[in-house]
Amino acid sequence: MNAILRQSLNLALGSALLAIPAFAIPQSQAPSQQDSSKAQPAQQQAQQPVSEQPVPQKDTVNPRNSKEDVEAIGNRKVSCHMNWFSFEKEIAIGKSLAQEVERSSKLIDDPVVTEYVNRVGQNLVRNSDAKVPFTIKVIDSDEVNAFALPGGFFYVNSGLVLRAQEESELAGVMAHEISHVTARHGTCQATKGELTQLASIPAMIFIPYTWAGYAMYQGLNLAIPLTFLKFSRDSEREADFLGIQYMYKAGYDPNSYVTFFERIQADEKRRPGTIPKVFSTHPPTPERIENTQKEIARILPARQEYIVTTSEFDTVKARLRNIMFSRKVTDAKDKPTLRTKTEQSKKQPTSTDPSSTSDDDRPTLKRRPDSQP
Repeated sequence: MNAILRQSLNLALGSALLAIPAFAIPQSQAPSQQDSSKAQPAQQQAQQPVSEQPVPQKDTVNPRNSKEDVEAIGNRKVSCHMNWFSFEKEIAIGKSLAQEVERSSKLIDDPVVTEYVNRVGQNLVRNSDAKVPFTIKVIDSDEVNAFALPGGFFYVNSGLVLRAQEESELAGVMAHEISHVTARHGTCQATKGELTQLASIPAMIFIPYTWAGYAMYQGLNLAIPLTFLKFSRDSEREADFLGIQYMYKAGYDPNSYVTFFERIQADEKRRPGTIPKVFSTHPPTPERIENTQKEIARILPARQEYIVTTSEFDTVKARLRNIMFSRKVTDAKDKPTLRTKTEQSKKQPTSTDPSSTSDDDRPTLKRRPDSQP
């Protein structure tokens, strides 16, 4: 019996070791010469002002597979091939993380703003490959950010709504984040981490049970953090690829996705250090922008009309701006202020009463008698 168990363990470990190289793509890997030659024109293009010319699209396209066929959206599988998490478990994980987010964040509770953002998001979800329901809320934050947790718990910062110039730009960023959920990037990444931990079991067998061995074991575990918000560059590219399909399917102009990220790049070049934190690990590089433009031209057939923006977007944006301004004014009143001693003394009433002791603690200057001529 023990021999059978050992053989089964060896087979499982062997499979894990064979599977790991397929996932373990180092993010810091230097690009090849061919990739460098392709990226060079994109970098030169990024130095130019934001382009307002739409990407030319064909009237008819020939998708090579269902993942490129926008007509197949909703009836295809876009997630990774190996995922050890069921949808029920994924929703439970997302709910737990969402509780942490809402404990540490302030939510916008204005019904007009929240209903509008939720409606835009739910329209994108209906035109996506989502297999889970989405809960969409707005966070009171100036940071240009949006993130979706496993299981469909989606948060949009008020700063993103205010930074977008058109509804289609807001929809593009939201479609990108929805794509992370439909492709199940968070739990797929967690599965890769568990595979790596499983592959480290043989090393555990040969580590002596000493303090040094225990420290090594802890080190191997801590070297594999399981996060659900920082994705690999491949995952970001896939979210770009799926996001433009979802916003196109919902009727939005996919070019708005490109123009928004080009504006983010232009802001960073004019004022270095202002790039939003959401883009700090996976910024909208010229390569990603160029790839997105190519995909728009290759897989999205041309349409006569697109949704670019709506009057409701302008109304909600103005309403949200007033809410944020009122909040800042209120916060400024509640904050403590510092005054100098001179400023405080000017506000105190002066008294001619010699018995008054209000200024006893203030230093005074007097001429010494022996210094007089």
